[in-house]
Amino acid sequence: MTRLLIVDDEQIERDGLQAILRKGFPELDIAQAKNGKVAVEMAASLQPDLILMDIKMPGMNGLEAIEVISQAQPGIKFIMVTAYDTFEYARSAIKLGVKDYLLKPSKASEIVATVGKAISQIEEERRTAETSKRQEDTLRRVLPVIEADIVTQLLFDHVHEVHLDELVGLLGEGARSGPFAMCVLLPQGAEGLHGSIREKARQAGGGWVGAMYGRHIPVIAFRDPARSYRSQALALARDLLSVADAGMRGVAPSGADLPDSGLSGAGLPGSGGSFVGIGGVCDSLDQIRQSYQEALIASSDPTLPVRYRFYADTPALGMARDGISAKQWERQFFDRIRLGQWEQIEADVQELLRRSESEGADLLLGQQRALELLWLASRVLLEMGVETESPLFAVQARDYRQLRAETALLLARMRQAFETHQEQVRPDAIQQIKQYVYEHSHEDISLEAIGKRVGLSPFYVSKLFKEQLGVNYIDFLTECRIDKAKKLMGDPGRSLKEITFEVGYHDPNYFSKVFKKMCDVSPTEYRKTLLGKRGP
Repeated sequence: MTRLLIVDDEQIERDGLQAILRKGFPELDIAQAKNGKVAVEMAASLQPDLILMDIKMPGMNGLEAIEVISQAQPGIKFIMVTAYDTFEYARSAIKLGVKDYLLKPSKASEIVATVGKAISQIEEERRTAETSKRQEDTLRRVLPVIEADIVTQLLFDHVHEVHLDELVGLLGEGARSGPFAMCVLLPQGAEGLHGSIREKARQAGGGWVGAMYGRHIPVIAFRDPARSYRSQALALARDLLSVADAGMRGVAPSGADLPDSGLSGAGLPGSGGSFVGIGGVCDSLDQIRQSYQEALIASSDPTLPVRYRFYADTPALGMARDGISAKQWERQFFDRIRLGQWEQIEADVQELLRRSESEGADLLLGQQRALELLWLASRVLLEMGVETESPLFAVQARDYRQLRAETALLLARMRQAFETHQEQVRPDAIQQIKQYVYEHSHEDISLEAIGKRVGLSPFYVSKLFKEQLGVNYIDFLTECRIDKAKKLMGDPGRSLKEITFEVGYHDPNYFSKVFKKMCDVSPTEYRKTLLGKRGP
């Protein structure tokens, strides 16, 4: 209900206005104030939407009252009521934001028309505010979906420039420098802590948390210039570990019980505890995949008695050879696992063992090196939705020959799991995914939701898109939405704002920017051309 306050020092004037307005607007909630001072007091308690303010009153005049009320409640609208049609009054009223005025005496029809126009404006603003609130609420609910998709695309694919800046903007983040990745490994039974991990990361400085795969949660954090990289990363790692520990104990999380040294036998990845691997700092988000690979490598040793480890503190998995650096070798190893190049993978691991033996490295050290590579391979397979047993040696090898045989056996099991998974993926899986995305593109769908629909991991869905369609998932989703928007623009009865929401966007400005980048013209220009071609 719209509330209106009539302010006039003449009782007969107030009653006359109220009678006219009551007849014209039966639903209006009307109150009266006999002077400016009373109007200020009543405005504070009544909080009217509209005030009809007489200007000439004893004590505090109308313009003074408008100024005081506007400062406290800037949303209130005013209509000036005066017998003095002078420029000076009008200029002062305009400065104070008065929307219209009525001269005494006015016809009833003029009063109803002037007040009706103000009420229509109030109702329109109210509808706009309610729509904006619904949009904000909807966006707040889908932010975790957007955040998880951004992380997935950054770490396991490539986000097209059309989307990255805009998606980051939707998260309420500006341009931030110094990104680095972390890999959180949760213990068995702690898979339900994903939401708590995401909330803790946001509280601890705005980290982005990706979708969970297996027991792994990828995190992208940004450098805090007021702190050193190591102190910031350690604090975040402890915060995330505290959530995992508290979740397993069923108590509220607190980082206070985690030792500064990071040492804790309960945190052994091999024994099912929680662990955080920390990658290096990048110059930009374009390089974040490398940082996440480093985070995986930092967490690749299942026997370390630590809760977290920096990649910088991790011995190189491979060895520089033939002009290839250790980092290049590591990247090559990742790619071979994802591509299923198993002969080359086994050759890499066996070569590492042969070098360790020829260098006279202790057998335990050789076994440790092999286990790190096997553990890393199982993590990468898990990204793709391939479930494998934890790669652990069944017996303690007596010599390098036995170690090579045991390693080959574990690799063979991984290969079998990989090939079984490939066979189980239906040949028409990508077509099913395409159809699902097209039919549901107007909804808040994500890689995670699509993966559940077809029984594949979100990362494998992303991989399928890139390999079989040659496009990124989010690019395809955008193409579907823009195509639908173009068709809807042919209906002159639909506003661009309505079309924005109908095709799945929550922000008209974002829709407009994406449309222009994809089509080289704004939605308004495109529609004008489209409707112009059709003619009358």
